[in-house]
Amino acid sequence: MRTLNDITPPSRRQADSLSSPVSRAPLNLSERPSKFPLTTVLVVLGIIAVSIGALFYFSTAQVQVTPNTISAAVQSSFSATPGTGALSYQIVTAQKTATQSVKGSGTKVVSSAASGTITIYNTQTKSQRLITNTRFATAAGLIFRIHTAVTIPGGSSTKPGSISAKVYADQPGSPYNVAATSFTIPGFAGTPQATAVYARSASAMSGGASGTVPVIDTTLEAQTRDALVKALTPDLLASIKGQVPEGYLLLAGSSATTYDALESTPSSATGMVDVKEQGTITAVVFPNAALAKAVAASVTGLGYQNEPVMLTPASTLTLATPALPGADATSFTFTLSGTASLLYTVDPTRIAAAVSGKTRQAAEVALTSYPEVKRAVIILRPFWRQTFPQDPSTVTVVVANP
Repeated sequence: MRTLNDITPPSRRQADSLSSPVSRAPLNLSERPSKFPLTTVLVVLGIIAVSIGALFYFSTAQVQVTPNTISAAVQSSFSATPGTGALSYQIVTAQKTATQSVKGSGTKVVSSAASGTITIYNTQTKSQRLITNTRFATAAGLIFRIHTAVTIPGGSSTKPGSISAKVYADQPGSPYNVAATSFTIPGFAGTPQATAVYARSASAMSGGASGTVPVIDTTLEAQTRDALVKALTPDLLASIKGQVPEGYLLLAGSSATTYDALESTPSSATGMVDVKEQGTITAVVFPNAALAKAVAASVTGLGYQNEPVMLTPASTLTLATPALPGADATSFTFTLSGTASLLYTVDPTRIAAAVSGKTRQAAEVALTSYPEVKRAVIILRPFWRQTFPQDPSTVTVVVANP
C-alpha cells in the first residue's frame, strides 16, 4: 500500500529540480600553461648561425686593377745583341716558291744536269774529309757528286758536325729533279762511316733536262716573273709572321726579301713551260718586354723607373737600318721612330703585398704610388670588414683589360 509520502506532487518535483546544483566537469588542478616553443627558437638560431658563417665563408678581400697605358713619341737609336743581353734579337726566315705554267713559243734541244744544295752531317768525334767527286746516293739510287772537296767537323750523335755543299747529278735529265730527301755515301759502304756520315737536302734539285723541250718568249717570261713576285710578297709576309717566337715582336721595316728566278722547266702539259720564282724573307725580331723597356727608357720626361712594360699592338714603330745583321754578327744597331703604346705589367703579388694589413682608405692611398695602376677597385666583404688580411696570399688581385 502506498502512502502519501511516496507521492511527490509535480509542482514539488519541478521545484526540487530547480533547486538541485548544476552538473559541472571536475576541475583539474594539475593543468599548467603551454610550454615555451624551444624548437622554433633553435631553428631561428640555426638560421642566424648559418647566415653568419656564410658571410665569413664567402668573405672577400679583392683588388681589381686596370693597368696603366702610356703613349710616347719615339726617335732613338738602339743596339741589340744576338740571343742574350738586356736587348737581344733573333733572325727568322721563310721561303716560298711560286710557279706559273705558260705556253711555249718554240722548242730547243737540251741536255742539263740537276743540281742543288745538301747539308752533310758527321756524328764522329773527329772531322771527316770528302774528296772532289764524292758520290751521294738517294734511296732510289740516283747519284749526285760534289765538285769541290769538303771537310765536315766532328760532332756527336745528338749534335753532329755539319757543312753545306752543292751537288750535281751524275746524268742529265728531269728524273734527277728530286724533292728534298736523304743521301748516303756509297764509298763508305761496309765501314763505320756508312752510318756516321750522311746528307740531307732542304729543297728540291732543279735544272735537270734532256731532249727537246719547249721554250718561252723572253718578254712573256719577264712579265710572268713580275706577276709571280707580286703574288709571293703577301705570302712571304704571312709566312714570316708565323715564324716569330712567342713573346717576340716583328716591326715594320725589320725584314728584307730577295727573289730568285729559278730555271724555267717543261711543264707536265705538252707545249707548256713552268716559270718559277723563289722568294726568301729574312727578319730580325726582338723580345717584347726587353724592347719595351729600352723604348721607355729612351723617352725623355716619361719618368720611367725600369718597371715591367709591354708594347701593345697600337704601337706604330718603324725600324730603319743600313742592313739586317748577318749570321756571324755580334751586335745590331738600328733606329726606331713612331709612336710607342706602352702597357705596364701588373704583378699580382706586388699589389697584394702593398694592401695587406691596411685599411681600405690606406690601401687606396698606397696604390696611387704604383705607376702600373691606372685604376683600382677594392672589394671587402662582409660589409663591415674595412681592413685587408695580414697574409698577402689571401688577397685576390684581378687584372682587368685596359
